[in-house]
Amino acid sequence: MNKMELIEAVAKARETSKADAGDIVDLFFSTEGLLAKELKKGGAIAITGFGNFEVRKRAARDGRNPQTGATIKIKASKVPAFRPGKGLKELVNKSK
Repeated sequence: MNKMELIEAVAKARETSKADAGDIVDLFFSTEGLLAKELKKGGAIAITGFGNFEVRKRAARDGRNPQTGATIKIKASKVPAFRPGKGLKELVNKSK
């Protein structure tokens, strides 16, 4: 499912226009949305039964340039991560 399909599904489920559904989707998932703002502050989002969005720290490390094979330094960074909850894991692994 891509963003447009998600907007259409929200519009159908909420019996609203695609424009309103697009605003709802953007409220959560855009780079200026609620999830991104909370993660930018270093916070976490826990949605019971679905999962957790969090920021993880990656340590600095050595890497290799695939073209030359030369060793390069990769800086430490922060990355957004998702950890699925028990309910979502069970749903995905449920036999049909």
